[in-house]
Amino acid sequence: MNLKDIKQKIFPVIKVISIVAIATAIGLELWNIQALTTNNHLPIILNPVLIIAHLALSAHFIEGIIAAFYAPGKNQKPIQYGIYTFFVGTIGLLELFENHSQIPDFFKKSGI
Repeated sequence: MNLKDIKQKIFPVIKVISIVAIATAIGLELWNIQALTTNNHLPIILNPVLIIAHLALSAHFIEGIIAAFYAPGKNQKPIQYGIYTFFVGTIGLLELFENHSQIPDFFKKSGI
């Protein structure tokens, strides 16, 4: 099993996990904002999860900006590729720089 085979088997799994994790982090952040605006508090047990969510969202946001910046040079739409990379993370950047862009149809059909 070579590196190409490993990428083909592991990258799709990581992409799905990343999309679910980032969507969950966004939901948790929205819940936290709603709780703060209504003078409520999230359960204290969620504090470590919130910290991880902050870090993940920040890292993915930066990766999305980088992808959007370099996408035109790789014949990709910047906003579309930036959003894709925001959700899948580093794998999106790796695909962009290897010129093996595999944006799913969902992102292509969204009109962005």
